[in-house]
Amino acid sequence: MRIDIITIFPKMFAPVLDESIIKRAQNKSKVKIYIHDLRDYSQDKHKKIDDHPFGGGAGMVMRPEPIFRAVEKIKSQVASPKSQVILLCPQGERLNQRLGQELAKYKHLILICGHYEGIDERVRKHLVNKEISIGDYVLTGGELPAMVLVDCLVRLLPGVLGDKNSLKFESFEGNLLEYPQYTRPATFKGKTVPAILLSGNHKKIEEWRKKQAVRITKLKRPDLLKNSIK
Repeated sequence: MRIDIITIFPKMFAPVLDESIIKRAQNKSKVKIYIHDLRDYSQDKHKKIDDHPFGGGAGMVMRPEPIFRAVEKIKSQVASPKSQVILLCPQGERLNQRLGQELAKYKHLILICGHYEGIDERVRKHLVNKEISIGDYVLTGGELPAMVLVDCLVRLLPGVLGDKNSLKFESFEGNLLEYPQYTRPATFKGKTVPAILLSGNHKKIEEWRKKQAVRITKLKRPDLLKNSIK
Protein backbone atom coordinates (compact mmCIF):
# COMPACT_ATOMS: atom_id res chain seq x y z
CA MET A 1 0.00 0.00 0.00
CA ARG A 2 1.00 3.60 -0.65
CA ILE A 3 -0.37 6.45 1.46
CA ASP A 4 0.12 10.11 0.53
CA ILE A 5 -0.78 12.70 3.17
CA ILE A 6 -1.41 16.35 2.26
CA THR A 7 -0.98 18.71 5.20
CA ILE A 8 0.13 22.19 6.21
CA PHE A 9 1.99 20.75 9.21
CA PRO A 10 4.27 18.04 7.79
CA LYS A 11 6.56 17.98 10.84
CA MET A 12 3.75 16.63 13.02
CA PHE A 13 3.94 13.18 11.44
CA ALA A 14 7.51 11.99 12.05
CA PRO A 15 7.05 11.17 15.78
CA VAL A 16 4.20 8.81 14.91
CA LEU A 17 5.22 7.37 11.55
CA ASP A 18 8.82 6.70 12.60
CA GLU A 19 7.95 4.51 15.58
CA SER A 20 6.49 1.11 16.48
CA ILE A 21 4.43 -0.96 14.05
CA ILE A 22 4.16 1.76 11.40
CA LYS A 23 7.93 2.11 11.23
CA ARG A 24 8.40 -1.67 11.03
CA ALA A 25 5.79 -1.91 8.29
CA GLN A 26 7.66 0.69 6.24
CA ASN A 27 10.98 -1.08 6.82
CA LYS A 28 9.40 -4.32 5.60
CA SER A 29 8.03 -2.50 2.51
CA LYS A 30 4.45 -3.33 3.47
CA VAL A 31 3.52 0.34 3.16
CA LYS A 32 5.07 3.49 1.72
CA ILE A 33 4.03 6.77 3.32
CA TYR A 34 4.74 10.19 1.81
CA ILE A 35 4.06 13.55 3.45
CA HIS A 36 3.30 16.54 1.22
CA ASP A 37 3.38 20.16 2.40
CA LEU A 38 0.32 21.79 0.86
CA ARG A 39 2.11 25.13 0.76
CA ASP A 40 4.48 23.69 -1.86
CA TYR A 41 1.50 23.58 -4.23
CA SER A 42 0.45 27.19 -3.72
CA GLN A 43 1.25 29.62 -6.52
CA ASP A 44 0.79 32.58 -4.21
CA LYS A 45 4.08 34.38 -3.55
CA HIS A 46 3.43 34.12 0.18
CA LYS A 47 2.46 30.42 -0.10
CA LYS A 48 -1.06 31.14 1.13
CA ILE A 49 -3.46 28.22 1.00
CA ASP A 50 -6.51 29.85 2.64
CA ASP A 51 -8.75 32.88 2.22
CA HIS A 52 -11.82 34.58 3.69
CA PRO A 53 -15.15 32.82 3.02
CA PHE A 54 -17.51 34.23 0.41
CA GLY A 55 -20.63 35.58 2.13
CA GLY A 56 -18.69 36.56 5.24
CA GLY A 57 -18.21 34.73 8.48
CA ALA A 58 -15.49 33.95 10.98
CA GLY A 59 -12.25 32.21 10.18
CA MET A 60 -10.56 31.18 6.96
CA VAL A 61 -11.34 28.55 4.33
CA MET A 62 -8.80 26.34 2.56
CA ARG A 63 -8.58 27.27 -1.12
CA PRO A 64 -9.26 24.65 -3.79
CA GLU A 65 -6.37 25.29 -6.19
CA PRO A 66 -3.45 24.02 -4.06
CA ILE A 67 -5.38 20.92 -3.02
CA PHE A 68 -6.41 20.01 -6.57
CA ARG A 69 -2.85 20.67 -7.74
CA ALA A 70 -1.39 18.43 -5.03
CA VAL A 71 -3.77 15.54 -5.69
CA GLU A 72 -3.29 15.74 -9.46
CA LYS A 73 0.50 15.75 -9.04
CA ILE A 74 0.43 12.75 -6.74
CA LYS A 75 -1.89 10.80 -9.04
CA SER A 76 0.39 11.49 -12.00
CA GLN A 77 3.22 9.75 -10.12
CA VAL A 78 1.21 6.68 -9.12
CA ALA A 79 -0.08 4.17 -11.66
CA SER A 80 -3.19 3.21 -9.67
CA PRO A 81 -6.62 3.71 -11.26
CA LYS A 82 -8.26 2.92 -7.91
CA SER A 83 -6.61 5.68 -5.88
CA GLN A 84 -8.95 6.86 -3.13
CA VAL A 85 -8.91 10.48 -2.04
CA ILE A 86 -10.00 10.85 1.59
CA LEU A 87 -10.80 14.06 3.43
CA LEU A 88 -10.41 13.98 7.21
CA CYS A 89 -13.20 16.19 8.53
CA PRO A 90 -16.05 16.33 11.10
CA GLN A 91 -18.70 15.65 8.43
CA GLY A 92 -17.20 12.30 7.48
CA GLU A 93 -18.25 8.73 8.13
CA ARG A 94 -17.22 7.57 11.60
CA LEU A 95 -14.05 5.48 11.48
CA ASN A 96 -14.49 1.94 12.79
CA GLN A 97 -12.87 -1.45 12.26
CA ARG A 98 -15.17 -2.37 9.39
CA LEU A 99 -14.31 0.83 7.50
CA GLY A 100 -10.62 0.27 8.23
CA GLN A 101 -10.81 -3.22 6.72
CA GLU A 102 -12.53 -1.80 3.64
CA LEU A 103 -9.89 0.87 3.09
CA ALA A 104 -7.00 -1.52 3.75
CA LYS A 105 -7.88 -3.30 0.49
CA TYR A 106 -6.85 -0.30 -1.60
CA LYS A 107 -3.33 -0.01 -2.99
CA HIS A 108 -3.24 3.77 -2.87
CA LEU A 109 -4.81 6.34 -0.55
CA ILE A 110 -4.45 10.12 -0.59
CA LEU A 111 -5.34 11.74 2.73
CA ILE A 112 -6.24 15.43 2.88
CA CYS A 113 -5.96 17.05 6.30
CA GLY A 114 -8.63 19.71 6.66
CA HIS A 115 -8.03 22.88 8.66
CA TYR A 116 -9.31 26.31 9.66
CA GLU A 117 -13.07 26.83 9.35
CA GLY A 118 -13.30 24.28 6.58
CA ILE A 119 -12.40 23.51 3.02
CA ASP A 120 -13.76 24.86 -0.26
CA GLU A 121 -16.84 22.78 -1.10
CA ARG A 122 -15.55 22.10 -4.62
CA VAL A 123 -12.85 19.90 -3.12
CA ARG A 124 -15.49 17.88 -1.29
CA LYS A 125 -17.76 17.57 -4.32
CA HIS A 126 -15.34 17.08 -7.19
CA LEU A 127 -12.10 15.66 -5.79
CA VAL A 128 -12.80 13.58 -2.69
CA ASN A 129 -14.04 9.97 -2.79
CA LYS A 130 -14.74 9.61 0.91
CA GLU A 131 -14.90 11.75 4.05
CA ILE A 132 -13.84 10.27 7.39
CA SER A 133 -14.20 11.46 10.97
CA ILE A 134 -12.69 9.84 14.07
CA GLY A 135 -15.36 11.12 16.44
CA ASP A 136 -17.92 13.73 17.33
CA TYR A 137 -15.59 16.37 18.70
CA VAL A 138 -13.60 19.27 17.32
CA LEU A 139 -9.87 19.11 16.63
CA THR A 140 -7.52 21.79 15.33
CA GLY A 141 -7.05 19.99 12.03
CA GLY A 142 -7.02 16.69 10.20
CA GLU A 143 -3.46 15.72 11.08
CA LEU A 144 -4.27 13.68 14.20
CA PRO A 145 -7.19 11.90 12.49
CA ALA A 146 -4.87 11.08 9.57
CA MET A 147 -2.38 9.50 11.99
CA VAL A 148 -5.16 7.48 13.62
CA LEU A 149 -6.39 6.28 10.23
CA VAL A 150 -2.88 5.30 9.11
CA ASP A 151 -2.28 3.33 12.33
CA CYS A 152 -5.64 1.57 11.92
CA LEU A 153 -4.90 0.63 8.30
CA VAL A 154 -1.26 -0.39 8.56
CA ARG A 155 -1.86 -3.04 11.22
CA LEU A 156 -4.49 -4.61 8.94
CA LEU A 157 -2.04 -5.15 6.08
CA PRO A 158 -0.96 -8.79 5.58
CA GLY A 159 2.39 -9.55 7.19
CA VAL A 160 2.58 -6.43 9.34
CA LEU A 161 1.68 -8.02 12.66
CA GLY A 162 3.91 -10.89 13.73
CA ASP A 163 1.06 -13.18 14.80
CA LYS A 164 -1.71 -13.63 12.23
CA ASN A 165 -4.14 -14.34 15.06
CA SER A 166 -3.55 -10.92 16.62
CA LEU A 167 -6.17 -9.28 14.42
CA LYS A 168 -8.66 -12.09 14.85
CA PHE A 169 -8.98 -11.57 18.59
CA GLU A 170 -8.70 -7.78 18.81
CA SER A 171 -11.46 -5.49 19.99
CA PHE A 172 -14.20 -4.72 17.46
CA GLU A 173 -13.50 -7.83 15.37
CA GLY A 174 -16.95 -9.38 14.98
CA ASN A 175 -18.33 -6.25 16.69
CA LEU A 176 -17.23 -7.52 20.08
CA LEU A 177 -14.86 -5.96 22.58
CA GLU A 178 -11.80 -8.02 23.48
CA TYR A 179 -11.94 -10.59 26.28
CA PRO A 180 -9.87 -10.08 29.50
CA GLN A 181 -6.15 -10.76 29.23
CA TYR A 182 -3.82 -12.07 31.96
CA THR A 183 -0.11 -12.88 32.23
CA ARG A 184 2.41 -13.91 34.91
CA PRO A 185 2.35 -14.08 37.87
CA ALA A 186 -0.69 -16.33 38.28
CA THR A 187 -1.28 -14.80 41.72
CA PHE A 188 -0.63 -11.13 42.46
CA LYS A 189 -1.57 -9.43 45.72
CA GLY A 190 -4.01 -12.23 46.40
CA LYS A 191 -5.70 -11.83 43.02
CA THR A 192 -5.61 -14.97 40.88
CA VAL A 193 -5.92 -15.65 37.18
CA PRO A 194 -9.13 -17.52 36.19
CA ALA A 195 -8.41 -21.23 36.48
CA ILE A 196 -9.66 -22.00 32.97
CA LEU A 197 -6.75 -20.05 31.47
CA LEU A 198 -4.27 -22.30 33.29
CA SER A 199 -6.03 -25.53 32.34
CA GLY A 200 -4.40 -26.08 28.95
CA ASN A 201 -7.83 -26.94 27.48
CA HIS A 202 -7.80 -24.68 24.43
CA LYS A 203 -11.39 -25.44 23.41
CA LYS A 204 -12.69 -24.47 26.85
CA ILE A 205 -10.45 -21.40 26.90
CA GLU A 206 -11.83 -20.25 23.54
CA GLU A 207 -15.40 -20.74 24.78
CA TRP A 208 -14.62 -18.75 27.95
CA ARG A 209 -13.07 -15.93 25.96
CA LYS A 210 -16.07 -15.70 23.63
CA LYS A 211 -18.47 -15.54 26.60
CA GLN A 212 -16.33 -12.89 28.27
CA ALA A 213 -16.18 -10.83 25.08
CA VAL A 214 -19.99 -10.90 24.83
CA ARG A 215 -20.34 -10.04 28.54
CA ILE A 216 -17.97 -7.07 28.34
CA THR A 217 -19.54 -5.80 25.12
CA LYS A 218 -23.02 -6.04 26.64
CA LEU A 219 -21.81 -4.11 29.68
CA LYS A 220 -19.72 -1.42 27.97
CA ARG A 221 -20.94 -1.19 24.35
CA PRO A 222 -24.37 -2.85 24.01
CA ASP A 223 -24.86 -1.03 20.70
CA LEU A 224 -22.23 -3.30 19.13
CA LEU A 225 -24.13 -6.48 19.94
CA LYS A 226 -26.82 -5.74 17.37
CA ASN A 227 -24.42 -6.76 14.59
CA SER A 228 -22.08 -9.09 16.47
CA ILE A 229 -21.16 -12.56 15.28
CA LYS A 230 -23.22 -15.07 17.23
